[in-house]
Amino acid sequence: MQSIRFNVLPSRVFLISRTILLSALVSFLFTACTTLGPDFETPDSDVSDEWIDIEDKNVTSKSSDVADWWEVFNDPILDSLITSAYKQNLTLQIAGLRVLEARAQLGIAKGSLFPQVQQARGGATYNTISENAANTSVGDLNYWDFDAGFDASWELDFWGKFRRGIESADSGLLANMAAYDDFLVSLLAEVANAYVIIRTFEKRIQLAQENVDLQKRSLRITEVRFQNGATTELDVQQAKTLLRNTQATIPQLQTGDRQARHALSTLLGKPPSELNNILAGVNEIPVAPSEVATGIPAELLRRRPDIRRAELEAASQSALIGVAKADLYPSFSLFGSLGLRSSGGTDLTRTGKDGADELFEGDSLEFFGGPAFSWNIFNYGRIKNQVRVQDARFQQLIVNYQDTVLRAAREVEDAMVGFLRAQETEVFLSESVDAAERSVELALLQYRDGVTDYQRVIDTQTSLVGQQDIWTQTRGDISSNLIAMYRALGGGWQIRENNDYVTDETKDTMRERTDWGKILAK
Repeated sequence: MQSIRFNVLPSRVFLISRTILLSALVSFLFTACTTLGPDFETPDSDVSDEWIDIEDKNVTSKSSDVADWWEVFNDPILDSLITSAYKQNLTLQIAGLRVLEARAQLGIAKGSLFPQVQQARGGATYNTISENAANTSVGDLNYWDFDAGFDASWELDFWGKFRRGIESADSGLLANMAAYDDFLVSLLAEVANAYVIIRTFEKRIQLAQENVDLQKRSLRITEVRFQNGATTELDVQQAKTLLRNTQATIPQLQTGDRQARHALSTLLGKPPSELNNILAGVNEIPVAPSEVATGIPAELLRRRPDIRRAELEAASQSALIGVAKADLYPSFSLFGSLGLRSSGGTDLTRTGKDGADELFEGDSLEFFGGPAFSWNIFNYGRIKNQVRVQDARFQQLIVNYQDTVLRAAREVEDAMVGFLRAQETEVFLSESVDAAERSVELALLQYRDGVTDYQRVIDTQTSLVGQQDIWTQTRGDISSNLIAMYRALGGGWQIRENNDYVTDETKDTMRERTDWGKILAK
């Protein structure tokens, strides 16, 4: 077996040792480095102590458990829709993939702390020198040049540039996770609201069809009375006009119902045709509980994902100020190259060796390295203005955070007042519908007996149609406003706890295409 031996001269060993010692000394001097830029602190924000309607009997300030808020409706179909949307919504899957992207970006940022250049190299170059060029009268004009070695360069994180970069990437990852939760909160609320809208349309269609049947009976009464000479044709035509108007509302309601189903199917990640079996059964509007626990406004800061996202985006930008500031100062680095190099002519009769044979001899060893610095001294204000750009962006995100907190409180207040007032409205409308139904009965009886004209029947039936439709919509509004309140309170994202952001099937597909290492781990 052939062995390779390096014959290194003592003077060369001393030179290499001295260079390594100098580099180690510089590295030691720079260990006590600093970190530029501001340390992030959560911005101040105005938060009320209590909700405006906290004194209402249907609102309690006790801490609210809004994790599985849809269960308050006691609707198994709604429960299944929520689960299906969480597992299959395509936009949510995109948000989960952004989390993986942010994990990879964090890995890139962490890698910047280590030597930025670590390259193995090697090559063989054949050279032919012109015989007519200067200083070519002596030596071999045709020769091979061989080299192999390792190069390294390490910019020291003296000003905290790379640490701030990691800080920014880490906050960016957390912000993407909060963005996923924020979309999940909106998704589940939209699914529940679409379901309520569908059930409301179904109920409105049912009531319209019942009124059509009622008005058909009234039309037959007018036709009989007209044939018997008890009334004129005017009653018949009025009855027919009312009937046709009521019938005309049904296709419009059916269109709204179909469009709501299409919207729901998109949220579920399913074709619209698959919803019919899922929604089959009782078409009652989900009934909201009369009382709701809202907690206190300060809980929004801890629970709402969009507030967390706004805070983390500001934290990520804050770190970029330090990254930009580092360019104002000199950067220090260590560099080195260790390798073997030899050259040999094509005429082997003179030495008996070519360059390749000499490459692994001790005299072929070469090394250089040491400390270095660079400093952008004359940059005409570009670096300072870049720092100002980053600072302005940071201030924008601070204001955005404060605005997000205010908007969150407003959304809760809007949904709460809508929920409470819709409950009050529903009580009055329910009594109004009862009175309208009784008015229709009395008007028909009086018309049969000839006590009143048919205009009274038309008025009462028209009123009944309108009152029933408004009452039904209000019942749906109660549930929709409660859903909006739970959404504003930041409930629902907890469904993903103990689950990863990407499904196992997606992970398997991505592993087949790319080596993801531990990034795909939960």
